[in-house]
Amino acid sequence: MKDLLRLEDLDLAHLHGTRIFVRVDFNVPLSAAGEVVDATRLEEALPTLRELSAAGGKLLLASHCGRPKGAPDPKYSLRPVAAKLAELLGRPVRFAENCVGEAAESAAAALAPGEVALLENLRFHAGETKNDPAFADQLAALAEVYVDDAFGAAHRAHASVVGVPERLHRKAAGRLLEREVAALSRLLGEPERPFAALLGGAKIEDKIATLENLLPRLNILLLGGGMANTFLAAQGNDLAASLFEADKADMARDILARAKAAGIEVLLPTDVVVTDDLGNPTRVETVAVDKIPPGTKAVDVGPATRAAFAAAIARAKTLFWNGPLGVFEKPPFDAGTRAIAQALATCPGFSVIGGGETVAAAHQAGVTGSIGHVSTGGGASLELLAGKELPGVVVLEKTS
Repeated sequence: MKDLLRLEDLDLAHLHGTRIFVRVDFNVPLSAAGEVVDATRLEEALPTLRELSAAGGKLLLASHCGRPKGAPDPKYSLRPVAAKLAELLGRPVRFAENCVGEAAESAAAALAPGEVALLENLRFHAGETKNDPAFADQLAALAEVYVDDAFGAAHRAHASVVGVPERLHRKAAGRLLEREVAALSRLLGEPERPFAALLGGAKIEDKIATLENLLPRLNILLLGGGMANTFLAAQGNDLAASLFEADKADMARDILARAKAAGIEVLLPTDVVVTDDLGNPTRVETVAVDKIPPGTKAVDVGPATRAAFAAAIARAKTLFWNGPLGVFEKPPFDAGTRAIAQALATCPGFSVIGGGETVAAAHQAGVTGSIGHVSTGGGASLELLAGKELPGVVVLEKTS
């Protein structure tokens, strides 16, 4: 990973009165009443915003929220986000009714040094996701400096992510983006060993590129969730009504064979919690993976698997976790995921977790403060660990 342009490269002492376009990731859940349900992403942006504001910059914040399909949609308006951000910053945050045009230009012109304005949802314009040159021109014309602190959008070649920094000579990564790239790059460089990866979630397909890139670097591979079911089925186990990808069996067998040949320790579930019906269970029991009753589905890892996984995690000096180990959003089938989150909290090594469900599980278990790095970008973190270039990172790399 090349060095990124940092805030220090902007010469903070000379930012006073300068308009700064700050790409943030405020893609946060909003309630039906229009309130921010989870402000984590706003909180993660605060260090960069406070630093730029203290330097006297005039901050124009831009973000997407949801999937409004290139047209205004009131339920995805960022207006309530501006109110929540003002509360967190402890200062007023202006809100512009549009991210381009007269509303945005007026908001930019009205800013005094140190003040903050949030522009309306970028995706209310189709030009954002298309990286339309004319739309990028309009955004870039609002400011003199570009700062990107939206790691969660860094894998998207969108106008606000690549188009604007291509047009503004003075640009840099914010503190969050810088920290994300540094933490994830540790996993691809020379990680302290043993290096373990725990991959869960529903499908192999979602993580295959990441697994392929990490596999040669690993000492320990732990597999859980629906993803593990496919590996168990590939080994000849009858998964009954459980979620698994039959068409990925050959791929699973190939990965297991390569891991064995490379001397990588692979841990799969040995026992699972099964149920007959997730919505209205009348039968819940723990069984061995080779004894799953007909008509039931595996929905969590069992206690023996939790103990084995926790023991492996305790040995790791570097660890990456993405994906829950069961249907964690439906208690009591969250027990396995919670147990693993708690094991990570006591892991003596450097731990990184990524992905919305994984971070949510860590929050539920109350352990995020004990994790080495909690990534704000699930898709972006997986693509970076898959060895792919992220457009939003490449555009901020130093050229000499």
